[in-house]
Amino acid sequence: MEDQEAIDLAADWADISQGLRKDLGHQLHTQWIRPIQLGKFCRDSGTLELFLPTEFSANWVMDRYHDRLSLAWKIAENGVRNIKIAVHPGRRKIADLDLRGGDDGFGHRAANDSKLAMESIGDDGFTSSVGLDPSQTFAAFVTGTTNVLAKNAAERMSRTEQPQFSPLYLKAATGQGKTHLLHAIGHSYLQAHPRARIFYCSAERFMVEFVQALKSNEMIEFKARLRGFDLLLVDDIQFIIGKASAQEELLYTIDALLAEGKRLVFAADRAPQALDGVEPRLLSRLSMGLVADIQAADIELRKEILESKLTRFAPLEVPADVIEFLARTINRNVRELVGGLNKLIAYAQLTGQEVSLQLAEEQLTDILSANRRRITIDEIQRTVCQFYRIDRSEMSSKRRARAVVRPRQVAMYLAKVLTPRSYPEIGRKFGGRDHSTVIHAVRLIEDLRQRDADMDGDVRSLLRQLES
Repeated sequence: MEDQEAIDLAADWADISQGLRKDLGHQLHTQWIRPIQLGKFCRDSGTLELFLPTEFSANWVMDRYHDRLSLAWKIAENGVRNIKIAVHPGRRKIADLDLRGGDDGFGHRAANDSKLAMESIGDDGFTSSVGLDPSQTFAAFVTGTTNVLAKNAAERMSRTEQPQFSPLYLKAATGQGKTHLLHAIGHSYLQAHPRARIFYCSAERFMVEFVQALKSNEMIEFKARLRGFDLLLVDDIQFIIGKASAQEELLYTIDALLAEGKRLVFAADRAPQALDGVEPRLLSRLSMGLVADIQAADIELRKEILESKLTRFAPLEVPADVIEFLARTINRNVRELVGGLNKLIAYAQLTGQEVSLQLAEEQLTDILSANRRRITIDEIQRTVCQFYRIDRSEMSSKRRARAVVRPRQVAMYLAKVLTPRSYPEIGRKFGGRDHSTVIHAVRLIEDLRQRDADMDGDVRSLLRQLES
């Protein structure tokens, strides 16, 4: 392939892949589309080769996505009339491959597309490759009050001594760190047990392999491989819902591993009792050990996470007010929070601009909008008046007594921090005051928060009330 032609095709593939990511969702795209590599393009026949790492993944993509990929390529590049999906040359067949995973950021799960045949350090001395993200360790996990139970339980599960409970069930909403802890358990357990056999996958991956083994009459081999592991790590267990035969096999596997004193860790976005369509016996096994809940990270933990990530970007400076702004505004999950920081810093580095609050507001519009709860100025005024025990009418009055001026300034400050309203709009909600009065109030409260611990405490308390 000529250099320019290769560049053009790579650009086309980037656009096609991005479109499929939107259509299929992150998980399916990561598992099946992202591993695709471009091969040779024969302009005479109009045939483009697309390579995948295993026979299984090549067959899967061929069966399910061939027509969609073919159409997308025909639209993107007139010369492509046919696509050929195959295993990458030189790759070993599926039975010889280990599970390998990819990760595209903080807390993202690895994507595995080979059979349930995990390499470990065995008698022949070959090195383990268990599909674990090397960056997701206990050392990289930032602990706070909302996740300390899960963190401590995960560390205990990975130690040399036998754990007090098994299985461990990690329950958390998307992006709060449960997948990170799964990977961390795997890394720590391997350090303590260098010859251990570890299996990590998503429940969806488990079902895919189960069905494949069933169709190929390889159930005996499937069961033997699965039950040969010392540590079983299964992510997103909620996706096993409704598959009775796969549930039954997982149940038998759990019983067999527990009987041998082996360790099991599951993760899901809901408690075991909230898993619809799961057999009662399996629910009982999942909840018989310890169910450790990871709550949404509070603002202090969110700030600590951001600070921990800044070490990667030294000597680039990120002002404290930017960290405070990001931590306060991007509050849905940690993954989005770190993604926002990465995007902001990347933009600053590529354009040569300094990181600032203004730059954050300009470049992170979509993320910020998605995370902002629609707090109204009326709600802010009502909460501030209750907090300071003053009448609601004081928010619009002309009185200059300190007992009402300071709460009014605090309310203006919160209105600017928590709503998208402009200074003039805020002024109109406070008795038709000029925008310069609002600017003065915002700057004054910002300054007081730095110098006066009582004022900072008042504002923090109000922010917690309004954001809860």
